[in-house]
This record gives sequence, C-alpha cells and structure tokens, in this order.
Amino acid sequence: MTISQENKKVLLLITIAYLFSIAVRLIWVYQFHGYEPFMFNGQFMINTNDGYFFAEGARDLVAGFHQSGDLSPVDGATSQLTYALVKILPFSFESIVFYLPAFLGSLLVIPIILISYSIKRLDMGFIAALLASIAWSYYNRTMVGYYDTDMLTIVLPTFLLWSIIWAINSNQDKFLLITALDILVYRWWYPQSIALESAFFGLILVYALFFDRKNSYNFKLLAIMLFAMMMTSELIRLPIVVALYFIFKNKNFDKYMYYILGAGVLAFFASGGLDPITIRLKLYIFRDSVDASTAGLGLHFFTVMQTVREAGHVPFSEFASRISGNPITFILSIAGYIWLSYRYRVMLLALPLIGLGFLAESGGLRFTIYAVVPLAFGVAFIISELANKMPSYFMQYATLFVGALLVLLPNVLHVKEYQVPTVFNKDEVVILDKLKQKTSREDYIISWWDYGYPLRYYADMFTLVDGAKHDGDVNFPVSYILTKPQDAAAKMARLDVEYDAHATKIAEENAKKSEANQTKIASNIEEMTKANGFKDTNDFLSALESGANITLPKKTKDVYLYLPYRMLSIYPTVTLFSNLDLMSGSRYADPIFFASQASNEDEHFIYLQNGISINKTTASVKFGDKEMPINRFIKTGYKKDGKLSIDTKQLNSMASITVIYLASYGQFLILDEASFNSTYVQLFVLEHYDKNLYEPVEMTPYAKIYKLKI
Repeated sequence: MTISQENKKVLLLITIAYLFSIAVRLIWVYQFHGYEPFMFNGQFMINTNDGYFFAEGARDLVAGFHQSGDLSPVDGATSQLTYALVKILPFSFESIVFYLPAFLGSLLVIPIILISYSIKRLDMGFIAALLASIAWSYYNRTMVGYYDTDMLTIVLPTFLLWSIIWAINSNQDKFLLITALDILVYRWWYPQSIALESAFFGLILVYALFFDRKNSYNFKLLAIMLFAMMMTSELIRLPIVVALYFIFKNKNFDKYMYYILGAGVLAFFASGGLDPITIRLKLYIFRDSVDASTAGLGLHFFTVMQTVREAGHVPFSEFASRISGNPITFILSIAGYIWLSYRYRVMLLALPLIGLGFLAESGGLRFTIYAVVPLAFGVAFIISELANKMPSYFMQYATLFVGALLVLLPNVLHVKEYQVPTVFNKDEVVILDKLKQKTSREDYIISWWDYGYPLRYYADMFTLVDGAKHDGDVNFPVSYILTKPQDAAAKMARLDVEYDAHATKIAEENAKKSEANQTKIASNIEEMTKANGFKDTNDFLSALESGANITLPKKTKDVYLYLPYRMLSIYPTVTLFSNLDLMSGSRYADPIFFASQASNEDEHFIYLQNGISINKTTASVKFGDKEMPINRFIKTGYKKDGKLSIDTKQLNSMASITVIYLASYGQFLILDEASFNSTYVQLFVLEHYDKNLYEPVEMTPYAKIYKLKI
C-alpha cells in the first residue's frame, strides 16, 4: 500500500511540529544543564509536587511491591504507562519520568493537524499545532519535569474531538469504534474526563435533533458514546462497545437502534454518570471557605480550595496570555474561531473545550489549557485566510511565516523566562534519603500537605496529608502540630498518627466488605474528642494545651517532623486550618507572622519589602499606621561548622512582637507570641526543642527533621 502525496505532507507537518514542540521544551534543560541543586544522583528531578505521587506508583511497580495502605497509585494509568516504558526503553527510571511530559505532551500536534486535514486546511492546522503545543498554560503543564496527568489530559480529548469530527463528516462505521475507544482511553488516563465527554455528547445530541434528525448514524454515535461513558470498569465497557460496533455495522439491526440508544441512557444514569460532574462543580465553582459536618459533633473545618492558587480567580490579562500568549492574540483567536466555525460548522464541536477553558475566570487557572487548542485554530485561521488573499505563492508563504512568528514569539519568550525550579533541591533530598536508611516504611513523617508526595517518594514513609488527602479535617491536626506549642503539638502528633494508622486499617477492611457492612468512622479529631470523654472539641483542645491528663494511645509507629525552610513563606496559610472554632466554624484573629527581606536601611529604620518598617531608635515595628513595641530581637546565623548561632536581645518584656533576623537567609521574621512559640518556629528557626519530646535527626539550613519521643 503506497502513501499518497497528501498523506506524506500530513506526516511531514506532524513530524516538524512534534520536533518543534520537543525542542522548545528542551530550552529548560539547556538553561539548567549541570546545575547541581536541581539534580539528585546525576539526574534532573521533577518540578511538580503531584508528579511524585505517580512516580511513587511507577517506582513500586518496578520494585514489584508496596506496603498495604500506603496510597501508592499502582493502579493508576500514569504509573502503569511509566512502568511499561521503563521495561521497554533503555533509559533510567528518572530520565523517563523527567522527559516523558515533553514527549507525550507534544503529541497534541497530531490530532490538531488531523482535524485541519479533515476540513482541507493543513496550513491552518500546522500553525495551530505549533502555537498550541507551546502556549503558556499548555507548556507550563507539559514541560520537562512536569510529570502529571496533564501530559495527555489535553491530547486525549483533542483526539476525541478529531474522531467525532471525522465521524460527523464521513459517517463511516470505523469512527463509531474509534470514538468509543477514545473515550475509554481518556477515562482510563483521566477519570474526571466524564464532564468533557458529556459536553461533547450534548453538542452531538443537539446537532442530531435539530439539524440532521433523519441520519441514523448520529444516533448510533450517541448510543456507543453513552455505553463508553458509563461509570464502570474499562473491562466491562470495552466488550460492550466492540459488540455495538459490529451490531451497528449490520444494517439489519438499524430498526433496534433507538432501543439501544434508550438502553444506553438508562445504563449511563444507572451507573452514576452525573455524580462526578456535580462533585467537580461543587469543588471548583460552588465552594465555601468552611465545611460543616452534619454527623457526629458537627465539626467545622477550613476548606483547602481557598488556599490553592490554581483554583483561584484569574485576572483577564493572565487568563488571555495563558491561553494565547498575550491579550491581542487572544482577542484575535476568539474572532478567528467564530469565523472558522461559520465557515466550517463542524468546528463548533470544539465549544466544550472553550467552555471548560473559560471556567478559569471563576474556577482557577488550571482550566485555561482546555481553551488553547480551539483558540489556536482561531488565530491560525485568520493567518491562513490572509495568506490566501496574497497575490503570489511567495507572498502567501511569507504571510504564513510572519503570522506564525508573531503569535509564537510571546510564547517562546515565556518559555525562556519560565525557569521553574524543581520541587525540592538536592540538599533537601539528600537528608530525606539519609532518613530513609534509618527508618521503616511503616513510620510516619509529618509536614504540610504541599510536601506530602515528595516526602513519601524520597523518605518512603507514611504521611498524614498530601496532594489528595488534604481536606480540612485532616489538615487541622497537622496545622495544629506545626503552629501550636511543643507539648500540645507532640501530643497531637502521637494522637493523629495512631488514629490515622487505625483509620487506614479500617479502610483496608472496608474494602473487603460490602458497603452495608462497612465500619463508619469520624474524623480523627472527633474520635480523639470522644475517646477522651469530651463532647466539645474546643474543651478537648483546651485540655491538650493546658497539660491536662489526656490519654495518649499506645505507640505503634515512629514519628518524624519534617520542617523545611521553604515553609516560612506559607506559614500564615498553614495557620488557617487550626485557627478556628471547630464547633461553630468561626475564625479566630489571625496571628501576626511576616517573613520579608529588607529593601532599605538607614540610621533609624530598616524597611522591609512588604511595607513594614523596624524603628531601631524606639525598638518598635510599624505596620501601616500602627506601631508596636518589640519584645525581643533575635539574630540567627550558621557558623562554618554548620551549627546555628543565636544572639538574643531582650528589649521590652511587656511587648508581644518578636523580630528575628535570619542572617544566613537575609530574611526578617515579624511575629507575635503565638507564632514565636509555635513548634515550627522553635524547632526550625531557633532549634529550641524540648528534649523530653523531640530528638534532632537531620539538621541543615534547608530542612530539619526531629523524631518524636513520646
């Protein structure tokens, strides 16, 4: 079978666009080649926290084992694909994990060019492929090191869009199966894909009912999509859609087509097809700052989505730039997409991608990547149309080249400037690797949820919170441990670890039982409250902090506290989760905690970057119009032998503000007594630890690890 000239052209354009996309992603590698802080054991580390979750699963698959209840995603698509590639390819595990996003994310150019081929606009598709593959938000989430589901989360729905467009245009039976298989693969890779699948289904339904009702092919497409979209295992859906494909190929079954469609509707809803959609809407759109439990003690917890930047509101300029490179290109892209859809109505099928992308205005910047592809088509169509109006071939190619250059340049400049660091630096990883040699996989390491996945990966221990396990009820105890005084924090650490281990055991037992026989458990903090004879959690916490006789569970796990320097910048966020009345949900007054570098200094004042000034003459700190006296001024610094030196000057014992100058970091801390006495500040910043409660294990300027002794 010979390949036609047209197909050769398509393959050539795909190859060029694919290599261009990868080459742009290698800019980061060129910039940081040989930069030791970003490397461990001679390999680049990844630059997304969530990536360590999937890397843990892949690592455990390669090793052939993992411990019970450790939440390792050995059944996840990303981990399984990585495991398969490690077995097939002659590269190291670390190299595959690091470079995989670039090679998979760049596959986006294939469906883009195939879609343009379906409407005979290859010039438009080639420019759209170049632009979409390196657009700000898409590049950010598919660059080297960004080992996450995002490396195929846009590629797969774009393939789905391609198969739907070809199905609608050609009415060929093979595209019924291809569309269903696209859905199966998309769902396997990204379980939350049901929302976008449903949106595509809805558009096809509208098209079939109002514009092409007599065409039975459209209803066959809808039926096979419904069965592919059911909320059941791929092992159930795959044989069903394959059987349907052969049934639909036989024209004798056309008379049963509407019965099959009806069965598909029933199967979809009966399997809970709409449940994931409503859950995601509540999570990203209809979210509250405090969650209230209606069971048990009715405790209230602070919701994590209020603190996640990617779920926050996005300014228009950033929103537009992340999708198209800059606001001007974005506006042209919208106009171009409208024009393109008017000329080729089938391109309206891309509206779900635009709609989901525009959720970024309210749901957060993570959604912008969905709008990249259709709007890349839009501006590419304008360039293509301008080129077609040129009087000569030379002018046409020149227009295409200049137009492509203008829309690509802002995105390439962004890539050059976007020098994102790795999640942890080498020094942080070295101490975790040392810790792993001294501990058991059954032990716990406590830190904030931002670091949960990399801690599990490098230290190979259990964590209380991580990138998925960070609801308010699990964040509360960890926030409490980090921000309260040492004694109460130590007791909470022992309590929460033992209760978490118990809850993990129950969860494992529940997995083996029917739903009716499963054991119901409340949050750990509620269980602690009840176990100690309290009906009010505030009373329990007061007793914990006052040194009352709280019954601690028997020690079954060793517990370690991981306190990194990088937590200074998010300490105020950490406090939010434990700084509230759990019974009523009302928040207490925010503690004072500011971390800042000096921007200027003169004879009388030290001016900090956040508008705070320190008056050296009056020994006070000025916040806007408010001036407060300083209790103590502390200067810390690391000596040549790595030991911490501390110089304390008592200024006003009646004052409530402490100023700490961290000379080795060039940073000032302004904090009240509550923050000063917190476990994090005392153990990390000052190394003042209660020897009855904690034992230092690893002490470096980047991070400090203590072992709990009770």
